Amino acid sequence: MSLTEVRDALRNRKVSSVEVTSQCLEQLKTIGKKLNAVASIYEEEALAKARYCDDMLASGAKGLLLGVPLGHKDMFHRNGRECSYGSKIMERYRPNSTATVLTKLDSEGAIDVARLNMVEFALGVTGHNEITGDVLNPWNTEYVTGGSSSGSGACVASRCVFGALGSDTGGSIRIPCCCCGVVGMKPTWGRVSCYGAMPLSFSLDSIGPITRTVSDNAIMLQSIAGCDSQDPSASDLAVPNYMAGLENGVKGIKLAVPKNYFLDPANDEINILFDRVLEAYKRIGADLVAVTIPESIVKTNNMTSLIISVEGASIHQEWLIKRPEEYGKQTYRRLINGLLVPATHYLKALRDRKKILKEFIAQVFTKADALLLPVLCEPAPSVEEANLGSGQEFLDLAIKLGHCTRPINYMGLPALAMPSAKSVEGVPWAHQIVGPPFSEKKLYVIGRAYEREIDWPLKQIPDCL
Repeated sequence: MSLTEVRDALRNRKVSSVEVTSQCLEQLKTIGKKLNAVASIYEEEALAKARYCDDMLASGAKGLLLGVPLGHKDMFHRNGRECSYGSKIMERYRPNSTATVLTKLDSEGAIDVARLNMVEFALGVTGHNEITGDVLNPWNTEYVTGGSSSGSGACVASRCVFGALGSDTGGSIRIPCCCCGVVGMKPTWGRVSCYGAMPLSFSLDSIGPITRTVSDNAIMLQSIAGCDSQDPSASDLAVPNYMAGLENGVKGIKLAVPKNYFLDPANDEINILFDRVLEAYKRIGADLVAVTIPESIVKTNNMTSLIISVEGASIHQEWLIKRPEEYGKQTYRRLINGLLVPATHYLKALRDRKKILKEFIAQVFTKADALLLPVLCEPAPSVEEANLGSGQEFLDLAIKLGHCTRPINYMGLPALAMPSAKSVEGVPWAHQIVGPPFSEKKLYVIGRAYEREIDWPLKQIPDCL
């Protein structure tokens, strides 16, 4: 069952939260552990919460996620519980506060069943982690899961949990969703509070849901979006009802297809898969509009990398100097580079964002409601292909895999990753639907129409199952 289906079954008393939670716990202890996707399992606490939820359901209570088991990336603080950020440096860290997103999920009745593995300090797009080990792809363990929300993507795909939180600073929700065949929303910057979540880049970090279906994703975003007095960057713009009108379809909606830049490095296989995506949208009534992407977009991938390295280094500076041996080599290389960037370059990268966003909106979103892009311009690499050490080759791979994702983070735009096909190696691949700021509701409508057409969630089962 999907999250939406299990929520409805719980409300109709067809299953109990204890039954559903017990099944998830068993999956986590077997498949989740086998995939190295799980950092901690909260069995006793989860079952106690499930019993409480069953009592609440019996009394007629209807929280958005009442009784539904979820797991989350190992970067969200919960008072008194370990939170290691996928690292050695923070392996025994116990925060004294709880992340706003977890508090909001708690208030909707969700059950937090597990802490899920991630790339060390969220700095990596392949899923590689020298400290905790790589999370294995549930479709084919010889290929990467994508990162940095690797455990979240793998656990949702392998049916260990019904949904999970991830974070996206340069593609860290969308890339694991692409590689694992699940749905992921990178919201508009500021749509979801980052209070109590591990910071990587204050200017770029976004928190969002990873789920099996679009409706599942909308329910989770509904639960976590909104203003927060503890996070001044969180927007106070009203949160719409993301579930309303989800089945409206795309007739009359204009979808932009880029003439330049985004598809330039795509190989033949991806061009074929992306053409099939476009054909599906035509069949369901969308109007496709070819658009020219502003030339200024070319520098956004590198500027995103620059901002991440500088802001990350500012957080890690003391540890980089005093405890360098406790970092994985790739993570250390990316962070230490941030200490060497001139302030003038960093400030220019920040200053140019408004101008580039304005140009992008003028050339794309005045002509279309949303933009269609690949998530990756090549199929997911094998673990062997991605095992490049900590030299320039690894940095070049990060830039290459972030070609279609990092520019979206730089501009702070929302993007919905939609599983679309499998590569010749049998590993999932996804496209993304990108919209203007705070257009998540429309992205869900578009994504749901596509989902109905290809019927991915019901037909595709990972090899690990």
